Amino acid sequence: MRKLLFMAPMAIYVALMTAANATTLDDIKKKGFVQCGVSQGLKGFSSPDDKGDWTGIDVDLCRAVAAAIFGDPGKVKFTPLSAKERFTALQSGEIDVLSRNTTWALSRDTALGFDFRGVTYYDGQAFMVRKSSGVKSAKDLDGATVCVLMGTSTSLTLADYFRSNNMKYEPITFEKDDEVVAAYESGRCDTYTTDSSGLYANRLTLKDPGEHMILPEIISKEPLGAVVRHGDNQWGDIVSWSLYAMINAEELKIDSKNAAGMRESDNPEIRRLLGTEGKFGEGMGLSDDWAFNIISTVGNYSEIFDRNVGKGSPLGIPRGLNALWNQGGIQYAPPIR
Repeated sequence: MRKLLFMAPMAIYVALMTAANATTLDDIKKKGFVQCGVSQGLKGFSSPDDKGDWTGIDVDLCRAVAAAIFGDPGKVKFTPLSAKERFTALQSGEIDVLSRNTTWALSRDTALGFDFRGVTYYDGQAFMVRKSSGVKSAKDLDGATVCVLMGTSTSLTLADYFRSNNMKYEPITFEKDDEVVAAYESGRCDTYTTDSSGLYANRLTLKDPGEHMILPEIISKEPLGAVVRHGDNQWGDIVSWSLYAMINAEELKIDSKNAAGMRESDNPEIRRLLGTEGKFGEGMGLSDDWAFNIISTVGNYSEIFDRNVGKGSPLGIPRGLNALWNQGGIQYAPPIR
């Protein structure tokens, strides 16, 4: 204790935290990889190719976390989970982090023993219909049969929307996303509802995507982000700041191609982010080049958005709310200082 009196405040904090108990970070370093829970296959967010290699914006967040810890985005393993399975897998410790298009909501944040650690993608629930149906608006769906995934906030929002608009509907529920899509395509329901991003992704899997349209109404706020178990603030901070590093990098015009050269910049914000000024990894138990490792290997937020769901992907989703705060959107990261 006497020795601690002569240490800097941050060093004292780190020493006490380390002595108190083994953390998630300790466990991850010991096994040598991050175990990441993802969807069972949602294009643009998390889906495997024919070789079993995973891609998507949720996948890239986990790769960023691995890069922050190990300097290697490849040190991550993926566990595909249904909506029903995802929370149990996190509670039980089967996974270290859940990065699976999961909506941040009060009940999940307070009653399940979880912490949401930032918003990876701002989304909203919508409806998809066949163009031949003649439906132009969600208000035309009175009496419709609706395909929806069970065990999600989607079904609750669906019920709220129809109730508040004094409309009737018949839900047809399924446990897995591909079952919902198959049921909709086969004609078992009039419409299919989920987050707008999910509709864009799943429309690509239909036999004739051009025969289907996404209705204009967005009926909910769906902030999607990574989730960790409550109680390990150090681990939660690592997940949060892995995302924030990519958002700040885009704002500072740092990307995977120029990150190395930008370390020579005189801009103090850039120098702090890239680890050439200050010790901003210490409080998380990371090296000071943690953010540089993320940006140089995984990219900034614009890069992961564009290649997975944006203009560089088959989905072609506009940035919209996910544009930076100074470019018409609401994506915003706290500063590194």
